[in-house]
Amino acid sequence: MKQLLRNMYVDNKRVLLRCDFNVPIMNGNITDETKIKGSLETINYLLSKNCKIIILSHLGRVKTEEDKAKNSLLPVKNSLERLLNRPVKFASDILSSETKNTALSLQSGEILLLENTRFLDVPNKWESILNEDVAKSIVSLGEVFVFDAFAVAHRAHTTVVGIPKYLPSCLGFLVEKEKAMLDKQIMNPARPFTVMMGGAKVDDKLSIIHSLLPKCEHLLVSGGIANSFLSALGLNVGASLKTDNPETIKELKKLMLEFKDKFAFPLDAIVTTTYSDVPDMKNINEIETNDVIKDVGAKTIKKYGNIINESASIFINGTMGIYEEKEFANGTTEILNILKEKKDQVVIGGGDTVGAVNTLGFKGVFPNISSGGGATLEYIANGSLPGIEAIGEEDDIEVLDL
Repeated sequence: MKQLLRNMYVDNKRVLLRCDFNVPIMNGNITDETKIKGSLETINYLLSKNCKIIILSHLGRVKTEEDKAKNSLLPVKNSLERLLNRPVKFASDILSSETKNTALSLQSGEILLLENTRFLDVPNKWESILNEDVAKSIVSLGEVFVFDAFAVAHRAHTTVVGIPKYLPSCLGFLVEKEKAMLDKQIMNPARPFTVMMGGAKVDDKLSIIHSLLPKCEHLLVSGGIANSFLSALGLNVGASLKTDNPETIKELKKLMLEFKDKFAFPLDAIVTTTYSDVPDMKNINEIETNDVIKDVGAKTIKKYGNIINESASIFINGTMGIYEEKEFANGTTEILNILKEKKDQVVIGGGDTVGAVNTLGFKGVFPNISSGGGATLEYIANGSLPGIEAIGEEDDIEVLDL
């Protein structure tokens, strides 16, 4: 069994805490603090043990120097200070000697937030491609590593799997709870088990879909994923987002043939056109070249609702449409209303799905929430994740020489 924070001696230690503060930010302001609030149990526990806490997190996609300007963790610092009612120090350069001096001089109860770990990816990809030297440099700041970022547990990144190679490590409360919930609700689900999957790019989730299909009774698709399957079936999806990769299309056809009894596709859609933003409802076989699919229609909601009502376990990752725009939020809202009646049997997974739940008035309704998107899907498909596997076992506190 993996070492858990509740069972590990951390009193007065300098703790490297890997969190998931990948929160939505608009005009410099955080629009949803759910992920930050989810980390507070672990942070407050460490504070109760008089720890010196050094927090690491990623935020957004950082591919260029220009990306750094809009993906700083400074707004998170301000949020943490307000939520914890205490000052939080901030280090803008993770690998600098100044940051190391600040970390080593922390007093009990003090917190240091390091800048976005994905800044390390420009230009050398020191975060996303495991770099042992960078891991050792970060390790030198702390004495114990706590992993509390389930949403990145599927990434073999430096701050996910590199650090626990060299420090005593454990799972924080958030990861412990998410793993236990998924083990109970999804890994051995009551049958029938239904998976609902939306999202923009089917290419990104193809391997997960391939792994999930043998494990579920129904796969309900929406968004760009549905468009790609429909296109592979020979249906016109107009100017809607879909894959054009011939190898992916070939694989989609194979999957639909092999698991034809498990797939459920939209029957109708709410569309606009490339020249007009006026919504219109059309049957899925009536989509024209200039149409852009934005949401599912009434027939699809009824079809998917019937499957949900017959299901004993449901996992949803993705939304029915572009719920952020009021005109195209109905499909997601209606599906969530149906799911609400079976809330104890539902697992909500992924940041965008959780965002829809909170935005559309369902916050607090569903008890089983997983912060992971791809991580949750991979855990369901494979039963393990690199970030969790990297954590030491109980009573295994061997520390490698740096």
